[in-house]
Amino acid sequence: MCAKIRQAFCLLLCLAVTVSSHGESNFLKDKIFQDVILVTGTRQPISSETISADVAPAIAPDAAYLVGRLPGAALNNNGRLSGQIQYRGAHGSRIGTKINGQNFHSGGPNLMDPPMHYAPPPLVESIEVSRGASAVAFGPSLVGGISTMLKTVDYGETSAIDFHYDLTAIGRSADASHALGGTFGVSNDRFKLFTSVSTEEGNDVGFPGGDIENTFHDRLAFGLTGVYRGDDGELSLEFRRQETGPTGNPPFAMDIRLVETDFVNLRFSKTLANLKWSGSIGYSDVDHEMTNFELRKQPASPGRFRLTVAAAKTLVASFGTKLEVGENQLQLEIDSSSVEKSARISNPNNPNFFVDSLPGIKIDRFGVFADWTKSVAAFDMSVGVRVDQHEAEAGLATTGAAVPMMPAMLSMQFNQSDRKWKATTTDLVLRAWKEIKGNTWRASLARKNRVPSYIELFAWLPTPASAGLADGNNYVGDRNLDEETAWILEAGIDINRDGWWLRPTIYYHHVEDYIQGISYDDTPGVIDSTVEMVSNMNGDSAPLRFANVDAKMYGFDTDYGIQLSSNWRIEGVVSVVRGERRDINDNLYRISPDRFSLGLIYERNQWMVNLESVLVGEQDNISRTNSEQWTPGHGLLNLYTHWRAKAGLLLSLGFENILDHEYRDHLSGYNRIADSDIAVGERLPGTGRNVYLRLQLRR
Repeated sequence: MCAKIRQAFCLLLCLAVTVSSHGESNFLKDKIFQDVILVTGTRQPISSETISADVAPAIAPDAAYLVGRLPGAALNNNGRLSGQIQYRGAHGSRIGTKINGQNFHSGGPNLMDPPMHYAPPPLVESIEVSRGASAVAFGPSLVGGISTMLKTVDYGETSAIDFHYDLTAIGRSADASHALGGTFGVSNDRFKLFTSVSTEEGNDVGFPGGDIENTFHDRLAFGLTGVYRGDDGELSLEFRRQETGPTGNPPFAMDIRLVETDFVNLRFSKTLANLKWSGSIGYSDVDHEMTNFELRKQPASPGRFRLTVAAAKTLVASFGTKLEVGENQLQLEIDSSSVEKSARISNPNNPNFFVDSLPGIKIDRFGVFADWTKSVAAFDMSVGVRVDQHEAEAGLATTGAAVPMMPAMLSMQFNQSDRKWKATTTDLVLRAWKEIKGNTWRASLARKNRVPSYIELFAWLPTPASAGLADGNNYVGDRNLDEETAWILEAGIDINRDGWWLRPTIYYHHVEDYIQGISYDDTPGVIDSTVEMVSNMNGDSAPLRFANVDAKMYGFDTDYGIQLSSNWRIEGVVSVVRGERRDINDNLYRISPDRFSLGLIYERNQWMVNLESVLVGEQDNISRTNSEQWTPGHGLLNLYTHWRAKAGLLLSLGFENILDHEYRDHLSGYNRIADSDIAVGERLPGTGRNVYLRLQLRR
């Protein structure tokens, strides 16, 4: 029956469908539970809940840094192109991310290519972040769903052909890096055709004590998109390719040799009567290679050379309709994804040494949701329900003749076990908001789920592959894991007064069956099992096993502003979050420390200067389970300025860490590079004094 439903679903996708759009008058109502970063836009009124980032600092090649500046957000820094977004204590696959409306799976088992890896800053137009629990329409995720849109060109007003370009050039001093990219195309009132290109390259990042080895990066992205619109619909086809070259990852046991990824996305549109139909088909193909010998000091023995080749293919599709009657709206949709993943570890010096650590993984999901927005008893309310069916299966693990006996024994045990997993999840989201005397009161109650990742389920060989935890531990999976279930309660108010504004939120997340690494058995450090013996061979005598535990995350965050005069104002962000185990007395791993920022801004019509102070508290609420190290607090002083020289031309200049303060970012990993200015096992430092210059030119 399920196969027939999917066949019918695919057939429906071949029909004309549409994507609805919202008018300017509905902008505020649609964005009550979202933060929006407009990377190349103009500044919007505060009441629109839009954060203008055309003057945001261009201090890093990872666009995830922009999200990390929002209230409740932070950046897990796993490398210059491998940052993971953290939001209210959640990170990794707990936060759903889309690029140009497309979901996809990353290629690497250590998430060296997280979703924002595929958003080069010169090509990013906007980033939209759900405030709190993401709506069911976004797809499976717990909190903070992130939608990143790349640059496009606008339709023309007549049938005449217009030429458009949007060019960005960035240079940074801390890593002697440069980035150049943009979008070029033609359009009229019916069609648009454009191409996008971005190239980036950088060296090791400097800090007051020297250089952070293996923080160089290399990335090329390009694509072609065509769009046609009729009187009541639209059709678009997009192709993108990204080639990441040699890029260092000091928190990991390996560096990126290459990540080569292709994206294809087809979207349709059609409006029939009062119904707005929508649908899309997307495909991505990731090839990923990483090594421990090409970009860092080679192992002493040729037998320790390692090359890991991983791949991920994702097919996604959606089909739905939206009915709008006055202030009321009903959205119905079905969506699906089908993923194939694999990873093989080998030794290039010995063709008989290879291990399929993640063999032939297949992951399927089929979902349906309904989202209803309506005014009830003077309140605006949104009620969403999503049901998803999940299935995952692993193939047979093979090992080469040169692989030692104990890993071969583990692969045999894995092959003899049940390598299938399935579950059905139900998400519920209730949002309510009401405007009273210019203030918007809002509250959310949600039940959200996250299914185990393929690593958490099927990692039979103890290795550091952990989807980017970067804690130095070896992990194995467990095929008996249950899905995580989070009960989420959030409340806040958006205050907008003459002369000041404030948007505080308090939240509590009660998570059942939270997936966390725990000691492999009851005798940690005592090597009395095959898994522990193999793990000890791989450098960790006390491996961890992914298991279900109980957890909670709670906290407070806000952004604020005070208009001191017509030209002077203060803006800033406060973020406080705690993550704790509920089953034992321990904290969750890698939770962001308290953060307070304050920017003193002077702004004229064509230029602006922002002197920013960022204070980060010490983090001693650390995970003993993950052998986490505490970090002291620190303060940074930054200066950002921009000048809009004329229409379409923007110059930006910035100074990060003006005082060249040496500090440790708690959300950075631990150094694994020998012969570095940082000891092996020491937490990686933050960037030293950095100057950037950015030029934006658009027409």
